[in-house]
Amino acid sequence: MTDDGVASPPAAPVAPVDWTGDAAFLAELEASLRLRNAPGIGPRTWKRIFDRYPSAVAALADVRSFGPQGLCDDAAAGALARGASTPAARREMEAAAQKGLLPIPYFHPAYPARLRELPDPPAVLYVVGDAGLLGAPCVAMVGARQCSRYGYAQAFEIAAGLSAAGITVVSGLAFGIDRQAHLGGLAGPGRSLAVCGTGLDLVYPDANLDVWRELAAHGAVVSEFAPGTPPQAQNFPIRNRVIAGLSLGVMVVEAAARSGSLITARLALEQGREVFALPGPVNLPSFAGCHALLAQGARLVQAAEDIVAALARELAGYVDAPRSRPPVPARPMPAQAAATRPTPSRASPPPPEAQAPSSAPAAPEAAAGLTGLEAEAYRLLGEGGRLHIDVLATRLGAASGALSRALVLLELKGLVRKLPGMYYTRDA
Repeated sequence: MTDDGVASPPAAPVAPVDWTGDAAFLAELEASLRLRNAPGIGPRTWKRIFDRYPSAVAALADVRSFGPQGLCDDAAAGALARGASTPAARREMEAAAQKGLLPIPYFHPAYPARLRELPDPPAVLYVVGDAGLLGAPCVAMVGARQCSRYGYAQAFEIAAGLSAAGITVVSGLAFGIDRQAHLGGLAGPGRSLAVCGTGLDLVYPDANLDVWRELAAHGAVVSEFAPGTPPQAQNFPIRNRVIAGLSLGVMVVEAAARSGSLITARLALEQGREVFALPGPVNLPSFAGCHALLAQGARLVQAAEDIVAALARELAGYVDAPRSRPPVPARPMPAQAAATRPTPSRASPPPPEAQAPSSAPAAPEAAAGLTGLEAEAYRLLGEGGRLHIDVLATRLGAASGALSRALVLLELKGLVRKLPGMYYTRDA
């Protein structure tokens, strides 16, 4: 640990990383990093380039035409053509392999589609943990580092509620509200994802090393910054656009009138995302930013259900989406994640059904239009009465996150009811 609160994941022998043997993947990664490291070329420029070509390799093969096409100036194109950024790209690739990081370049199928909508997307993302969460339905939760007890408690409760609904909670691994958001997200099937303002071989702040370990083992940690990048002030607004970009909406739990969380909310609005805010005591300055957002039209949130209801249309697309995840470059768990895997207590095996199967009651008219996983879950609840979510998931062969979202949508339609202990029953 350094004096500025930066920790490194505990040292461990580095396991082999399979992407280093994939020639096509290596070529695409190197081309993406050459663009990312090229002098005179930034995110908006490589976005223009990426919009014109089917891959970074194809783009660099046509680099001499960048100037005539107006994609970048002749000097930057000439430097790219001469390979000026190639050594830096190769050093970064070598460092990523040595650290056990998983790189996902812009054109890879596992790269999150929502980030491609940004005018300034990352050229490459680095991941530790489950890269499949990048394509999950996400809601960001941000707020003050120095927060009130009320905000601290609400952050965990709302995040846990979102995760129970199968929504991945995204935050920035800061202390305070971010920490509680991650812990609440990790408590449910939606899990949590952290977007960092450093290289993934560093943990900042060091007090959150325990949360980093949990995320590496059971969620994900993501950064667009090269290995070894220290925590610099200019990195965090850059990081915030990715937090907003990954998410269907941004929830501001507690924020003062001038707060970095409000930057994330502004970015979310610019990206066409929903913005949510928690009202707080009027005499607490740390809620002034939330109250300003509410005055400007942000959605007021008192519980996770408010967010789920507001995003019901967006979430519906995930319930009936194909259940397989986009492929990610094959590799074992990064060494530092494997070495620090915690052994948290796990719930006991799924409880048995509370009632013997009975004949299904007649479906109400409202259920006639159900399709996909919603219809399957509704039918099974009619056959089995009161069932635990784990029993439903086993019988349907469904991922827990997708099933949770289906059940929440059925709740919103008034067709099922959630009982204590994660049991569900028909409400009609």
